Amino acid sequence: MHNYEGLDGPGGYSRSNLLAPLKNRDFRLLWTGLFVSLLGDGIFLIAVAWQAYELSNLPVALSLVFLSMTVTHVFFLMLGGVVSDRFERRKIMLAADVVRGLALAGMAALSLAGSLSLGSLAALTAVYGAGTAFFGPAFDAIVPDIVPSRLLPQANSLDQLIKPLGLRLFGPALGGWLVGAWGPGAAFAIDAATFAVSAGALMMMSHRTSHSSAGTKSFMSELRSGYSFVRKHVWLWGTFSAAALAYLLFMGPAEVLLPYIVKVEMKGSAGDLGLIFAIGGVGSILSAIVVSTGHMQRRNITFIYVTWTLSTLAVTGYGLARFPWQLMVASFAFNFLESAGTIVWVTTKQRMIPSALLGRVSSIDWLISIGLVPLSYAATGPISSVLGARATLVGAGVLGAAVTMGAFFLPGMRDSEHVGEGPSDLVDALPIAELKAS
Repeated sequence: MHNYEGLDGPGGYSRSNLLAPLKNRDFRLLWTGLFVSLLGDGIFLIAVAWQAYELSNLPVALSLVFLSMTVTHVFFLMLGGVVSDRFERRKIMLAADVVRGLALAGMAALSLAGSLSLGSLAALTAVYGAGTAFFGPAFDAIVPDIVPSRLLPQANSLDQLIKPLGLRLFGPALGGWLVGAWGPGAAFAIDAATFAVSAGALMMMSHRTSHSSAGTKSFMSELRSGYSFVRKHVWLWGTFSAAALAYLLFMGPAEVLLPYIVKVEMKGSAGDLGLIFAIGGVGSILSAIVVSTGHMQRRNITFIYVTWTLSTLAVTGYGLARFPWQLMVASFAFNFLESAGTIVWVTTKQRMIPSALLGRVSSIDWLISIGLVPLSYAATGPISSVLGARATLVGAGVLGAAVTMGAFFLPGMRDSEHVGEGPSDLVDALPIAELKAS
């Protein structure tokens, strides 16, 4: 969740080298495989929502599915982080792709056979969530392994470029068409195939570096060293905590109630929902281009918190909208602002955290940030049944934005903006014992 001195000079990103990381063969393979799998995940967003609401026309149905996925994701995150720092990250990502692909293949087979129940859908998404718990930390940590430090902002901007292209633009649009034409089962099958492509790209990578400390330290010892690092830096633990509370407030309502409003209240189609997600993808794409080519000052934490606060406030637009085009506007604003903050955040972590600790810190980031998301999904159904879907979304956006901006004023939150002349000075200032603990 980022700022740095420029790649070509003080204070900004290079305007001409957005595609420079793609000259690296391993990054190009990683980027290609990720894009294809994200395209499938964009299809999945539409298919799982339509499938859940076909099985039960109540918000609690989709809440149950997302709850199952996030519970296993949270449960396995710390293990995923430690494993990514102990063993070859490429192989961990490969195994995670295989597991997730098999889970999606199971959904496809059951759905096409007419045998998929809400319980089996929830169980298979739980397997999918467990695989993601290993893939995420390993991916965050492998990028600085294969890309030079000076190209990390561009690499992360490319990451934020392909995510909306696949996950929010082309994927949902294709998903809406597939679900409308052949049903959710066909969409699940296509998503499963995309993970096979991603796995193939990972197998072709030449990077084999392992940050293995297996046999020298216990699991708990490595876990404690990660938590110790986070505890000493307000910009880390404060942001993790703020994200946890904000996600508790808005994640469940946004993910569960937006499809409900489109399908049930607006009587829209899967194509309408796909288009709303696609417009959000356009916002993320434009954000990645603007941030990667813009002249950014050193106020990285300030930039992150302002953009994330405004993006969370945009969730209120989902509750206020009366027509699909208004949902598109809110989706565009949310994704544009959220992506801008995320690009700066990810680069900040990669540049200010020692590589040997990055997998663990990333998993702690995921764990704390989304730790309360299962509760958010579980509470969305009951709360929306009392307050209504629209009031729930408006309240979630307002409260989430207030919590996010509140953390910005924690003492010491912006100290990293004033350390030396570059991000590396923060690492240089760390106690030697802390670096050795990695």
